[in-house]
Amino acid sequence: MSLFLITFLSLYGTLHAYVFLKLNLAFQLSRTAANNLMGIMIIMTIAPVIIRLLERNDFGRSAMVLAWPCYIWMGSLFLNSMTLLLSDVVRLMTWVICRISGSGFPEFLNNRLTCEIALLISLSATVYSFFEARSIRTEHLTVTSSKLPANANRIRIVQISDVHLGLLVREERLQRILSQVISAGPDIFVSTGDLVDGRLNLEGAMAAHGKTAEMLAAIKAPLGRFAVTGNHEYYVGLKQALDFTTKSGFQILHNETALVGEFLSITGIDDPAGKEPGTALDALEAGLLKGTQKERFRLLLKHRPLISKASDGLLDLQLSGHAHQGQLFPFNLLVALRYPLTGGTAKSTAGSLLHVSRGSGTWGPPLRLLAPPEVTVIDIIPEKK
Repeated sequence: MSLFLITFLSLYGTLHAYVFLKLNLAFQLSRTAANNLMGIMIIMTIAPVIIRLLERNDFGRSAMVLAWPCYIWMGSLFLNSMTLLLSDVVRLMTWVICRISGSGFPEFLNNRLTCEIALLISLSATVYSFFEARSIRTEHLTVTSSKLPANANRIRIVQISDVHLGLLVREERLQRILSQVISAGPDIFVSTGDLVDGRLNLEGAMAAHGKTAEMLAAIKAPLGRFAVTGNHEYYVGLKQALDFTTKSGFQILHNETALVGEFLSITGIDDPAGKEPGTALDALEAGLLKGTQKERFRLLLKHRPLISKASDGLLDLQLSGHAHQGQLFPFNLLVALRYPLTGGTAKSTAGSLLHVSRGSGTWGPPLRLLAPPEVTVIDIIPEKK
C-alpha cells in the first residue's frame, strides 16, 4: 500500500470518525442508528479506492455512477467537519470566558443546537458550491511590455488549467469551458497542466474519449497551442496523457522553448512529479530563459505556482495553476502554507509577473466554495510612451 493511500485513508477516516462522534453525542443515536451511520461512513471512506479499482478494470460506467455521490459526500463531509470544528472552538472559548467571569454557560450553545446549525450551514454550502463549480468565469489580465513595438497588435493568450477531464469532468463541462475560450478569440491557447485525469489516460481509453480531444483540437489559435505537464499526468499514466494532449492539438513543451512570432518566446517546464533523480529543474528552467533573446517577451508555462529564485527577473510572465485556490474554503488557508499565491496575479521583487489560475475544472469533489473555476484571457500590449 502506497504512502499516499495510507495517508489519505488515515486523514479521511479521521474526518469521518470526528463527525460520527459529534453526531452521536449531539443526537444520542440509538445503537441501530449509530451502527448504520458507522457502516455508511466506513463504506464512504474506502469508496474512492473502490472507484479507482473499477476504473482500472474497465467498469467505467459503474465508477462514474459511484463517483458522483461519493465525491459530493467527500466535499460535504469536509465542510461539515470544518463547521463542527468551528462550533467546538466557539463553545470552548465561551466556556473559558464563563469560567473566568463566574457566569453560567449559555443554553443556546448546547451541543445539539450547535451541531444542527453546523449541519445546516454545511449542507447549504455544499449546494452552493455545487453550482459555483459549474459557474466558469472569464478572468482578464492585461500586461504592458516595452518589448512590443508601439505599432504592434496586442497578443491574446487564453489559459486553461487543471481541467481534470475524467469521470466527473466530461464533454458537457468541457463545452462550458471551451465556449468561453472561443468567445475570447485567442491568438495563443495554452494548458498549464492537469488537463486529464483518471481512466482517460489508461491504455485503450483514447478511442472512447476521442470526442473530448476533438473538441479541444477544434479551438482556433493562429499563433499556436502549447501545453505542459501537471502532476496528475504522471500519477495516472504519462504516455496516455501525452497522447491525448497531442491529439487535442497542443504542442507539449518538455523543458524547451518555442519562438512565437516576432516578439514572444514560450518556455515550458515539466512538473517535478516526473523529475528524474539528479535533475535540477530550477537550473534547467533558468538556463532556458537565459538562452532566449532578451528582446522577446518571455512567457513561462509552469504547473506549480512558484517563481524559482534562479528564474526570477529572467521572465516577464509565468502562467501556473495547481493550487485551485484551495477549491473548498477554508482549505485554501492550508494550501497557502505551501503556495503563497493560490489564485490571481502578483509581481515578484525582481519584476516577474505570476498569474495563478484557480483552475477550469475540479479535482475530487465536484464542488467549489469561494474559488470559482476560471478561463484566463491575457492581453499583452505595447507600453505607451
